[in-house]
Amino acid sequence: MAQHDLGGYGDGMQVIRVGDAVYVGHTGTSGAGTTVLDVRDVAAPRLAAQWSAPAHSHSHKVQVANGYLLVNHEQFPYRGPAAGPVSAGIAVYSLADPLAPEPVGFWSSGGRGVHRVVWDGGRYAHCSAIPDGFRDRIFVVLDMADPTSPSPAGRWWWPGIREGEERTWPEGERYAAHHAHVDGRYAYLGFDDAGLVVLDVSDWTAPRRVAHLGWEGGATHTCLPLRSRHLVVATDEQQRDGPHAPERAIRVIDVADPTAPRVLAKLPIPEGDFAELPMRFGAHNLHENQEGAYQSDRLIFATYFSAGVRVYDLADPQAPVEAASFVPDPPRGQPVAQSNDLFVDADGYVWVTDRLGGGLMVLEPEPWLRALMEEART
Repeated sequence: MAQHDLGGYGDGMQVIRVGDAVYVGHTGTSGAGTTVLDVRDVAAPRLAAQWSAPAHSHSHKVQVANGYLLVNHEQFPYRGPAAGPVSAGIAVYSLADPLAPEPVGFWSSGGRGVHRVVWDGGRYAHCSAIPDGFRDRIFVVLDMADPTSPSPAGRWWWPGIREGEERTWPEGERYAAHHAHVDGRYAYLGFDDAGLVVLDVSDWTAPRRVAHLGWEGGATHTCLPLRSRHLVVATDEQQRDGPHAPERAIRVIDVADPTAPRVLAKLPIPEGDFAELPMRFGAHNLHENQEGAYQSDRLIFATYFSAGVRVYDLADPQAPVEAASFVPDPPRGQPVAQSNDLFVDADGYVWVTDRLGGGLMVLEPEPWLRALMEEART
């Protein structure tokens, strides 16, 4: 339907639409930090604002609630010592004018910074971060009573992540928080090679692990509760280039008893020669049923890097099927698409970023898919 080059900085990461504005974080390779688009005309998005990431850092995640925009600050590149001073934490912007965010606050995490933050507008936000004194990412709770001045309220980490603690996971694996989604008193947290960790957050100041479910594959990224169905859909992020990188898939997990989760099924792997191609092929992220967006506890929208966008129907969660797909043409100079993140707005438009050079694309579902989306709307 439409495409935007993000002002020539095509390395798009997290994307969210709120009203007439779309907010895009950048992976970091271009140096761009955050882009704001005016989408009053969905077919012709217009650049409204853009700013750079801080030196030696990136700000690839965005979150919007209660008239504020939260943007992560994290060391970039991730690995090795930083080339200079790192901006580490979460920047807060006022959206009094949604198309012209104004900085109004900052929470400093210390260490290597914040990877991803989730905030639904309530008292508490939560994020993954590597604060001072930790080897890798942990789960951090922030008190948002004053959104311009977030303050740490609680945290949880896998034993061994804190400096000075003995490692408690297999050699060659990485145990690190990515981000969580909450259903009632439980937070479902992707924890890289550990898989799924279930936390009891009935007391946000003292999160407590109540379950852990691992599987072969690793690099678990998004764990999305389908709240009306006592299910969680979990993606394992592809982090390696092909050809023939390890499989990274999407699973359906039964959480009728959150203290005893179990895998029900694996979503179909896209058919075709994707595994033979260069660059990344495998699962990454999901549309996360954000407040004000399209919401469904049946249809799952996923990015699959070179395999583009995949839509799955979980009418039968033990036998999920692929309902639709879209593979973008690669941008000039890039051998394949690298569909990175997506957001389905309340009107059913699908906003998709490319992690390298493709910028942002907006897709309009075909009539038959729109009909299915309406049938499956929560």
